[in-house]
Amino acid sequence: MSQSEIISHQSKMHAPLFVLSGPSGVGKTTVVEEAIRAVRYPLRRAITATTRPPRPGEVDGRDYHFWSVERFEDALGRGEMLEHAVVFGRDYYGTPRAEVDPFRTAGVGVILVIDVQGAAQVRARYPDDHRSIFLLVPSLAELERRLRARGTEDEAKLARRLDTAGRELARAGEFADQVTNDTVPNAVRELTRIINDEFQARGYEPCSTS
Repeated sequence: MSQSEIISHQSKMHAPLFVLSGPSGVGKTTVVEEAIRAVRYPLRRAITATTRPPRPGEVDGRDYHFWSVERFEDALGRGEMLEHAVVFGRDYYGTPRAEVDPFRTAGVGVILVIDVQGAAQVRARYPDDHRSIFLLVPSLAELERRLRARGTEDEAKLARRLDTAGRELARAGEFADQVTNDTVPNAVRELTRIINDEFQARGYEPCSTS
């Protein structure tokens, strides 16, 4: 069976929904993007919308959808957001439904990279139709080192992120799977295994790499 035939056949099924969370700086996006390249199933990362300004090197539509507050609140009013949260009491973050539902219906799995607040909303919305994963960091000291290495935080913002991280880590047990990002290759390997297992459990066949 060719790759196009496999995807056509699998589009008749409801593709998996993965919900991945973890503290800021743990490496969520890096691990997820490498895992997407490693798996042999149709899978995409949902692009989150946010009202915060882009950081250096970030591209609208690739890293985030960078929206105005007015646009975000209009989407909320229209019921177009799957989940949302106000982060650090200031910025909206959320997942547009258009990033998830049409793809799953078409047989493409979707992975959400969101904070624990958003993850709780998605788990409540799809209690029996998702797989949740929490990405752990070896220690708070290591997390602080990674955040400092990014060079995007002043001391006040860094302290706030570390405080939030401690509270997020305390909720790791709410997730079905936990993966420690001690090294990126190890974390990618374990996340890929989890993703493969879920596709296989739903009767999907791997896409051909040829």
